[in-house]
Amino acid sequence: MEQRNIAFIGAGNMARSLISGLITAGFPGSKIHATDIDALKAQELGKEFGITGSNDNVAAVKNADVIVLAVKPQFMAEMLAQLAPVIGDFGNKLFISIAAGVSVARLQGLLNGHQNIVRCMPNTPSLIGIGMTGLFAPAVVNATDRQFAQDMLQAVGKTLWVNDEADINVVTAASGSGPAYFFLFMQYMVEEAQRMGFSTEAARQLVQETALGAAQMVIANPETELATLRAQVTSKGGTTAAAINAFEEGKLADLVSVAMQAAQHRAEEMETLF
Repeated sequence: MEQRNIAFIGAGNMARSLISGLITAGFPGSKIHATDIDALKAQELGKEFGITGSNDNVAAVKNADVIVLAVKPQFMAEMLAQLAPVIGDFGNKLFISIAAGVSVARLQGLLNGHQNIVRCMPNTPSLIGIGMTGLFAPAVVNATDRQFAQDMLQAVGKTLWVNDEADINVVTAASGSGPAYFFLFMQYMVEEAQRMGFSTEAARQLVQETALGAAQMVIANPETELATLRAQVTSKGGTTAAAINAFEEGKLADLVSVAMQAAQHRAEEMETLF
């Protein structure tokens, strides 16, 4: 990975996970500057990872080759409205946005027409280094900058490029919001196991290890359809078949479809708000 100077604007959980991933991968802390409106928070992050931490966005951006926009989407316009007039021409700097609901066109408008922008949608497992991130870049972004963005996000997991920016909203529905779907399903399984007589600890162990094992089986069998893996566990007339029949009678497939479409539509709405 190229050793460019990186500025993280916003020092929240996702920025912290990316910084941690970069440092773990051997990226020099001397080339990373993280800022936050809370100067103490940024300074503590600096001490933890051996990077520069401050609340000076202007200095961080001026000295950076790559700027990671990691503020909450509702604060993006205000932050860039203060930054852009001071900086003026951003030259060849690469902007990588991990803010949900802020389109490339909107960012270009906020950055004095600057076009060298990669938009990303990571998810929360990035916090433990096993995330999934979707990336989009307009055609003007060159291969070297695309590769840098990919390398940076791969420090915390896997990546997938999309050719159409609208597909970032599909990434949001499937991956960005996806961990919460699994957490909810696991929550209901744990709660039911408790009602059936198990302790909270035992119920959680049963469910979390089963979820982990199922995910690992999917990863270990990339050529096997998910439906086939499910069928291999489902003996005709057995216990699993009874449970699967209950899911199908409850129209689980329809619920999943409605839920993912709701997430996609909300992502589209957010693009009109920020």
